[in-house]
Amino acid sequence: MLHETFRSRDLREALALVRSRLGEDALILRTQSVRSGPDTFVEVVATTGADLEGFRARLERAPTRLAHTRRGERPYTVAFVGPTGAGKTTSAIKVALHPEAYGESRVGLITLDTYRVGAIEELQTYAEVAGLPLEVIYTIEDIPDTLERLSELDLILIDTPGRGPKAPEGPVWRNLLRGLRPDEVHLVIPAGLRTDVALAIREEFVLCGPTHALLTKLDEVPGETGVAELADQLGLPARWVTTGQEIPLDLYLAAPRLIAALGRQSEPARSGRGIAV
Repeated sequence: MLHETFRSRDLREALALVRSRLGEDALILRTQSVRSGPDTFVEVVATTGADLEGFRARLERAPTRLAHTRRGERPYTVAFVGPTGAGKTTSAIKVALHPEAYGESRVGLITLDTYRVGAIEELQTYAEVAGLPLEVIYTIEDIPDTLERLSELDLILIDTPGRGPKAPEGPVWRNLLRGLRPDEVHLVIPAGLRTDVALAIREEFVLCGPTHALLTKLDEVPGETGVAELADQLGLPARWVTTGQEIPLDLYLAAPRLIAALGRQSEPARSGRGIAV
């Protein structure tokens, strides 16, 4: 459990409960007064140093920024998978352009989303404005020539359809993704989903071999309530989260943002732009 909640009549008694349950290394995440009927209580949300560091370690099992982006003689390859409307395309563009992600690398885009009406045109617009090469892959035979054309780049980002791997057309694009041999596969999940729904999506996309989680639309979650807990339940490292539609600024490093959201219930959403938190 990432944190526990304690209630008492006064702060001194609440803190005694925290120490009794969590020990002397307990860390207080939040305190507030709450009403229950005619009574007022002090509510304390706390965790332990070990639990907090364990959460941070899970998020950062992969480095926050790669020291290099080529893998031997070929570009490093990062794919984005997830349900329709999760924000895969905008997340890929943010990652491509943000100077603290890969904005200084030579980046190219590949899309496998040939199913959704307007999907290629949407990505083509982004690519043209940003000056990024874009390739569309329809069949497994397209892969060698596509990779050859992008071979001088440092990094390739792969956009995928919003259809699940188990959908009728799922095996087709999943086979294409496998043929591209991505180094990382980021499972893109809207932060406002119920945990059970998000876990079902993770299970659906397990065939894609997700290596990371990328939570999106944090700005749509009041006070970012429960976002850290969702990330913890997904059980995947997380390098980035996104907070809105502005490209490329609404991209943040995951660990600081999610740790800041621990135990948060009804506080106002944080403001600010950019990766730094």
